[in-house]
Amino acid sequence: MIPYLVVCTAAFLTAGLTLFSGFGLGTILMPVFALFFPVEVAVAATAVVHFAHNVFKVGVVGGLADRSLVLRFGLPAMAAALVGAVALGLVARVHALVAYNLGPLEAEVTPIKLVMAVLMLVFAMFELVPVLRRLRFGKEHLVLGGVLSGFFGGFSGHQGALRAAFLARVSAKTETFVGTNAVLGFLVDVSRLLTYAALFFFAGEKSPVGAQEWPLIFAGIGAAFFGVILGKRYLHAIRMKTIQTLTGILLLMIAAALGAGLV
Repeated sequence: MIPYLVVCTAAFLTAGLTLFSGFGLGTILMPVFALFFPVEVAVAATAVVHFAHNVFKVGVVGGLADRSLVLRFGLPAMAAALVGAVALGLVARVHALVAYNLGPLEAEVTPIKLVMAVLMLVFAMFELVPVLRRLRFGKEHLVLGGVLSGFFGGFSGHQGALRAAFLARVSAKTETFVGTNAVLGFLVDVSRLLTYAALFFFAGEKSPVGAQEWPLIFAGIGAAFFGVILGKRYLHAIRMKTIQTLTGILLLMIAAALGAGLV
């Protein structure tokens, strides 16, 4: 009963939160699953919940997306996600600079996590520092944003934070930001998961998720759906400035967690 309570509570709260921020579900849910599953199973379980959550989110708010942003950001992101996923398959495991245990969690600080932490820290400053917040990315920077978020999404799974940081600078309305973010997250997930599946198939490996793990995964999916539904009810009450502040705070938190090797 405790695993279901912990996973469902985390999935519900983070799904509602990520409807506005555009990221955080996978980053938060993976360590929660790791409390009850081996790490490789926790990663796979998180990917399943993350994908199902994105599919449902597109159905709920996808109609609010800006099609031009989806094309200019999403196509480079999908291509870069494929490259990142292939790179992950080639590297398999980046050697850790530092490894330690924090309770039941195994923390590893790798070069890729440090790079991501620095990038997120920089983008957090653009959302939280008043002088930097007034700056705007032009539409010409969308391709760069798509490539960066897509590549790291395929390589490490941390796609949403960089994507949200770019979109928060070019989206004028909360509804547009939320809808566009949902569609882009879905597109990148499709690209990277298909690549993972192909690499997995050709490697001839067994699925890390067994029959005994699926009930908890399905419970997490259901809780995430309810989180999206509740978040949708308050969508019109949230201002874009609030979205930017929330994005900046979450970026700082995830940057710290990545730098410490906790996610």
